[in-house]
Amino acid sequence: QVQVVESGGGLVQPGGSLRLSCVVSGDTFSTFVMAWYRQDPDNQRRAVTSITPSDTEHYPDSLKGRFTISRDNAKSTVYLQMNSLKPEDTAVYFCNAWKGGLEHWGQGTQVTVTA
Repeated sequence: QVQVVESGGGLVQPGGSLRLSCVVSGDTFSTFVMAWYRQDPDNQRRAVTSITPSDTEHYPDSLKGRFTISRDNAKSTVYLQMNSLKPEDTAVYFCNAWKGGLEHWGQGTQVTVTA
């Protein structure tokens, strides 16, 4: 059974940084497309970024330059480095592992950006 566990959320001031981590177990991590989503206070869950098994990264234009996704296959972990955080980045961040039409979600980690 695939398990996805996020960590690293917290409270940060505007302009600060956080790094989220997501560990996947139960299957071969390197074969998954990994993605981060976020769910804002309006409960809209939106894609943040993704990375393929071949390390191709995708970002929406609105987040390019501030957010960076990376993966460490040896540690079965994907990271989300978030810099220059803004109050509108406040959300619950979810990790998603996708392969062959099946996806697995973590429980989410709260990120709050406030002065």
